[in-house]
Amino acid sequence: MLPRISTVVNILRNIEKCILSSLGHPPNELALAYIYEPRVSAPKKFSIRDIVGDGILLAVPKFRRTVEKRLKRKFGNPDYVWKPLVPQTNIKVCRDCGHHHEIGRLCEHCYKKIQEETKLIQDQIKQKLGVGPITEDVVVLYEGENLPEKAKEFWNGKRVIEMKKERPQWFSKNLLQKSTQQPSNSTDVKPTDLA
Repeated sequence: MLPRISTVVNILRNIEKCILSSLGHPPNELALAYIYEPRVSAPKKFSIRDIVGDGILLAVPKFRRTVEKRLKRKFGNPDYVWKPLVPQTNIKVCRDCGHHHEIGRLCEHCYKKIQEETKLIQDQIKQKLGVGPITEDVVVLYEGENLPEKAKEFWNGKRVIEMKKERPQWFSKNLLQKSTQQPSNSTDVKPTDLA
C-alpha cells in the first residue's frame, strides 16, 4: 500500500526543518533580538475618585415628577391638605402713575423712571469728574436752579453737576440731600410709647 502524498510531504517538511535548525538557519548574525515581557498588572480596584476626579457629585433626580405630583405640591389634595388659589388683596393703585403695585413695595413703573434719571446723573458725573473715587459731596443742579447765596459755607467743598434739562416734577430735591438731623451725643435712652 502506498502512503498518501500529503503524509509524505509533511514528513519531508519536518526533516527539512530539523536540518535547517541544526545548521543554524537562519544565521544568528541577521536575527533580531526581541524580548517579550508580558505586562502583568494587578486588577484595578474601582474607586469613585476615578470617575469624579476633583468634581462634585450632585444628587440629581432620576425621574421627572409627574403632572399629578407637581399639582399636588402646588395646590395640595382636597382630601388632606387643600391649598386653593387665594386672590391677592394687598394691591393698590399708584397715586402718581396709576399702575398697580403691592402695598409696602415701590411702584415698578415709577422706580424705572427714577432709575433712568439716576443713570443720566451718573453718566454726567463720570463725564465731568471722571471714574476715580469722589471724596467730596456732589450737588446736582438742573436748568433754572442756582446755588443759594446765603448758605455759602454749606456749598463749600462740594462739587456741582449741572444737568441740561429741567428737573422732573416727581424728582424731589430732597432725594440728593443728606439728612439735616445732627447725630445725638447723649448716652441716655428714654423709653417711649409705654403703656
